[in-house]
Amino acid sequence: MITRGKFIVFEGGEGCGKTTQSQRLADRLGAVLTRQPGGTALGARLREVLLSPGTGEIDPRAEALLMAADRAQHTAELIRPALDAGSHVVCDRYVGSSVAYQGFGRGLDPDGVAALSGWATDNLWPDLVVLLTVPAEVSAARLGPDLDRFESAGDDFHRRVAEGFITQARNDPARWVVIDGTASIDEVAAAVDAAVAERVAL
Repeated sequence: MITRGKFIVFEGGEGCGKTTQSQRLADRLGAVLTRQPGGTALGARLREVLLSPGTGEIDPRAEALLMAADRAQHTAELIRPALDAGSHVVCDRYVGSSVAYQGFGRGLDPDGVAALSGWATDNLWPDLVVLLTVPAEVSAARLGPDLDRFESAGDDFHRRVAEGFITQARNDPARWVVIDGTASIDEVAAAVDAAVAERVAL
């Protein structure tokens, strides 16, 4: 009988180190590494629409629905089959990002955004969510000059997003762990490994 794999998600604001740390953890675990939006052919097209500055303004509800559409396809096509086959999955962003960005950031009801993603994923929730946090000035320093739609949304927007992430972590401490992303890459990776060892039975 195949043992279901574990599902670990990295969350956080811009420039927090999610991409680097998710890659490191996936390599260490031999896990499937993926990201949202993206991760499937459809997701890649949705990612382009959602992140490109050329897209212009998107109504917050439309943005939330596009994110949910990406998540539905991603979960059905890649994440759930990998888990069911016994592979661990490490994902760069998941439901927590929609709650933070479209809920807190765009001013939609966070519970409604979470419920939408719950429906889109058929209630597939992570075993562990690793939230990497960095101050706004560190985030700004780590970003390059070419900003996407979310990166260029302004300081007030990103303060609300950061609040959204911390609120979720406080409300679900059994699933979420908060790690300071300002340390060196190796130090953050060690903290991530310790959290995984403590929280997830691999």
